[in-house]
Amino acid sequence: MTPLLYLLGVLVFATAILASIGLHELGHMIPAKAFGVKVTQYFIGFGPTVWSKQVGETEYGVKAIPLGGYVRIVGMFPPAAVEVADEVEIDADGNQVVRVRKSDTGLFTQLIADARAAEYETVRPEDGDRLFYKLPWWKQVIVMGGGPLVNLVIAFVIFVSIFATYGNAGDPKTETTVQTVSACVLQPEESGRTCTDQEVAEHPTPAYTAGIKAGDRMVSFNGVAITSWAQMQKLVKANGTGQAVVVVERAGKQLTFHTETTVRPPDRKGQKVDKKVGFLGVIPESHPTTGGVLYTVDQMGHMTVDVTKALGTLPVKVWGVAKAIVGAAPRDPLGPVSIVGGGRLAGEVASHDTISVTDKAISLLLLIAGFNFFIGMLNLVPLLPLDGGRIATALWQAVRRGWARLRRLPDPGYVDGARLLPVTYVVAGALLIMGVVLIVGDIVVPVHLES
Repeated sequence: MTPLLYLLGVLVFATAILASIGLHELGHMIPAKAFGVKVTQYFIGFGPTVWSKQVGETEYGVKAIPLGGYVRIVGMFPPAAVEVADEVEIDADGNQVVRVRKSDTGLFTQLIADARAAEYETVRPEDGDRLFYKLPWWKQVIVMGGGPLVNLVIAFVIFVSIFATYGNAGDPKTETTVQTVSACVLQPEESGRTCTDQEVAEHPTPAYTAGIKAGDRMVSFNGVAITSWAQMQKLVKANGTGQAVVVVERAGKQLTFHTETTVRPPDRKGQKVDKKVGFLGVIPESHPTTGGVLYTVDQMGHMTVDVTKALGTLPVKVWGVAKAIVGAAPRDPLGPVSIVGGGRLAGEVASHDTISVTDKAISLLLLIAGFNFFIGMLNLVPLLPLDGGRIATALWQAVRRGWARLRRLPDPGYVDGARLLPVTYVVAGALLIMGVVLIVGDIVVPVHLES
């Protein structure tokens, strides 16, 4: 049954991600068509075509490699204009005259010219007013931002549904009631481990020695009334190795315990500990925090900061995965994973023996939401060929034209995104290499749920 559950988890995750990709591309195509732009292709996947169907002017289909998708929107680049160093030619209506370049020389220039020629292969004479680059800047932003927005909306819907019902386990709400009393002093990373008899004899926790039990509600610490667990932690840490009078409520009665807080011993690497930070040895009861729309928006705001930082260090993290592949370093269990790695984690969640069906469903949904959130944020990075690069180009066009109007200068015309193609190819190549490294890493040195 476990292999079947593993396969089911992988299929659920893969289906959800493919659906998210398809909806992402619809987020581009629907507004593009609504604004009258010509869209010739809508495909999920890359590589050889598995199936396609022509509907009107658009070909819909599926390709063999399900690692993305695309919508071919016609007229992304304006025609090349002849640059005039000394003067700008203006027509009778006061508009700048744009002439198509007849020849191109130079490596990058030829590269740009070839891409522009391929772009205009599908342009017919009647499509003159249906080209993307002719859209007002704000419509270009809507078309290019529609894809990432869909991913963020998918993530938001999943997050708010879970946070409002099941709660957010990643943001637990702690109570002042004791859930567990540690028998011996352990390092934080060892929390939850069963103590040996020798450890209990050599390093018992103050709470265990005093007789505090699970279920006791903290009432006061050294005469200070306890109103929250955060306050309790602060008081204990500030107490160092001093005497402590702890009052708890048990079965409706208040009990007083006299003990002495301690400090954690050095860890296995011999790292020194702060002798001023006290330790009692109790773990509080906690449960997932519930919240609605505003709470979810706040949490996604924190996620945005975290993902932005992660994107900034992504090349370094991927290099770490590359070293793990060749055995030069262990793989970071909290590092990035590809869709393949996400599928493996989904399979492990679905087949885990100690997780309830409800918790499995919640974990799978959170995994899907997390991938959608990351995909949405990644595509907003202002670099071509990502959607954020097109958005940045449209915004720059608006700023340039607005500045020209303020200074009563001739319209500077459209921003030529084709000029950025050399940078685009470099970024695309880097993304491809990082994607391949992550996929190989998820096969050779995968991240496991137990990590």
